[in-house]
Amino acid sequence: MLYVACEGESTEPDYLEYLNERFGDGDDRKRRSFKIQPVFRKNGMTPSGVVEAARKVAREDEAWALFDRDQWDDIPQAIRVAAESKVEVAFSHPSFDLWLLLHFQPFAGAQSGSSGLVVEKLRRAKGADAFKDYDRRGDKNVRGARRDALNSKEGRAVKHARSLVGSCARGDCDPDGARFEPVGRDAGPWSPRMWTARSGHAPDCPILHRDPSTDVWRLLVALGIGEREADASRDENG
Repeated sequence: MLYVACEGESTEPDYLEYLNERFGDGDDRKRRSFKIQPVFRKNGMTPSGVVEAARKVAREDEAWALFDRDQWDDIPQAIRVAAESKVEVAFSHPSFDLWLLLHFQPFAGAQSGSSGLVVEKLRRAKGADAFKDYDRRGDKNVRGARRDALNSKEGRAVKHARSLVGSCARGDCDPDGARFEPVGRDAGPWSPRMWTARSGHAPDCPILHRDPSTDVWRLLVALGIGEREADASRDENG
């Protein structure tokens, strides 16, 4: 059991339920079974609220906070509390929509917190016909045909997200430095910089400068999803 608190009330919880349905039973290749309990509120939460909700609900269980850059000004505070509480961070810059897009194609170019271009590319991506009306009239669900469109593309999304770490403008960020093993609540103190470096970004790479980026790939790899496919793709491409 792990708890994942979400900034949004629709897209992210829908996606987490998709992971439960698609992968929660494990498989015969030693991927563990799991159950994600999404934690969310009507009208959403701030990043600090996401971290606090994860901390309170999970207690001693594994906890993740999933939130976006958008234009929030409390992200440094959220990161500090996450490090103190050992709540893993799945941060997306500019938004979770980037993670969805990476299932279909790579993406690059700083967006400064704006998701407009990301959403437009998602609507037009090859193989993403189900997303052609995504975010129109507030429709950001990830159910039905949209789940079908994402299915079996997890390795591709992981590969593309890892590439964003490696191409970070900071210059010495490396996805091979990412960490996935759970950290117990009774573990020693972590600084906010070292806590966010679990994503593979360098400790001196400010989290707000990681544009574009998404750490959702690390949640999937921690659950045994996507990394084997991404490894196979890297081998095929040298």
